[in-house]
Amino acid sequence: MPRILVVDDDAAILKLISVILSRAGHEVRTSNHPVEALDLLKVFTPDLVISDVVMPYMTGLEFLEKVRDNEQLGALPFVLLSSHAERGDVRRGMNLGADDYLPKPFTPLDLTTAVDARLRRAGLTIQGESGMLAKGLGTAQVVWKGAAVAWVSRKALELFFYLLEHKEVTSWEAAEALWPEKDEARASSLFHTTLHRLRRSLSNEAVVSTNRRYALAVDLTPEYDVQRYELLAGQAENGSLGLEELRELAAIYGHFLPGADSPWVDDVRSRLEQKQLSILGLAARAATEAGRAKDAAMLHQRALAIDPMSELDWQGLARALDTIGDPRARLAAQREAWWAVDLD
Repeated sequence: MPRILVVDDDAAILKLISVILSRAGHEVRTSNHPVEALDLLKVFTPDLVISDVVMPYMTGLEFLEKVRDNEQLGALPFVLLSSHAERGDVRRGMNLGADDYLPKPFTPLDLTTAVDARLRRAGLTIQGESGMLAKGLGTAQVVWKGAAVAWVSRKALELFFYLLEHKEVTSWEAAEALWPEKDEARASSLFHTTLHRLRRSLSNEAVVSTNRRYALAVDLTPEYDVQRYELLAGQAENGSLGLEELRELAAIYGHFLPGADSPWVDDVRSRLEQKQLSILGLAARAATEAGRAKDAAMLHQRALAIDPMSELDWQGLARALDTIGDPRARLAAQREAWWAVDLD
């Protein structure tokens, strides 16, 4: 999955680009300050950078110069965002080593076309080795052969992710997982109907059957965001990641398969929540040790949004807020949640 860093001091533009590119199958990181973006680049190496030209403290051109001066990032594809009044800056940017520019205002098609063209020139695509990308964290989407799959039914999409999670299953195992409230005959019928719809959405060869056991075809090995998240979570638990890397990892997390309602989905959500709580705990501890109490407070708050009964996170939140002199330390000490208030 190509990774894209977007830098712009306009929060609305950041949100717009993030939504468009995420839906197109990219992993997107954003920063509203080029100096912070340079720090982010120390722990996150994107495949493409998109940067506004006019920003306070450091312009997009100065940011581009800093990136090009870095030996490891010197060849990183770089796209400038510019308004009509900034065309002179664009020419200077191209002379400094920018690869392309995108004029404002732009449409979603303008953005995805420019990004895809630049990634193709860099030899990258949005698919994994099989030409497929499966995203289950915070969304439910499969990208195949450069386009989002149009599923015949929502349950067919869920069956696809069930097979991703369980590798090989019997028809009864799948039926019991996806339709636990149905009797055996009805659940079996629903499974075979949904299997047919899954194949219609992808291809007749997408799911293979051997000895009444079903699995995705061996040539369908999508890049799966849950698998990548859990792999990195294992590295975090082994102490291999620093604070910024832990923060980046925590940002990958999202509610698994929104809209799905099955016991197996609940099991996956519970498993991922526990990993996220572990990551947030490690990151909060690292932030505290680094003297970054505000960051620690935000991390404890995020953990409490998942598990409001975590006594360790209440204590950590109260201590961190007290350290920075935030009056909400009293609320935290009393175990009162104010989550409608942003720590920023």
